[in-house]
Amino acid sequence: MLGLGRDIAIEPADTMNAGDSVRQQNPLGKIPALLLEDGTVLFDSRVILEYLDHRAGGGRILPNDADARFSALRLQALADGVMDASVLLVYEGRWRPAERHEPKWVDHQAGKVARTLTALEAAPPALTATPDVGQIALACALGYRDFRFEGTWRRDHPRLVAWLDAFAARVPAFAATKPQG
Repeated sequence: MLGLGRDIAIEPADTMNAGDSVRQQNPLGKIPALLLEDGTVLFDSRVILEYLDHRAGGGRILPNDADARFSALRLQALADGVMDASVLLVYEGRWRPAERHEPKWVDHQAGKVARTLTALEAAPPALTATPDVGQIALACALGYRDFRFEGTWRRDHPRLVAWLDAFAARVPAFAATKPQG
């Protein structure tokens, strides 16, 4: 997509493992993290995408045109919101016993996801020749929903399923970076 594939090595990380190097690379212990040749570590998807766009000459996944740029950033914000709410739901299930789950909290987070997926199902984003940051973020959020929530979103969102399938066909790196287990 950006022609940087040979310059980037993808390594697994386990954010739950105190000994995993991701905790030394990123004090927050979150993924993704991008280790640069000079030893600098970039973290947060938005920062990494900005860096990759810059490295590829700029204006590729972060459009220069204001309308296209803010459309991409808006979609990125929606997708990041789905991801944030989804991670919070996973943590609620992972860190608290079922009898201590807070239904209002779970419903609040699930509502964010449901409303956003409904809005995107009504008007899926167009796929550009080179996917932009919004499209990349949406594919990642939907992929995370597949990974952590067994693809339950798919049943009610056939247009988004078709969109994700088209994205995956266009961007081989998407499948190559799919989480395992």
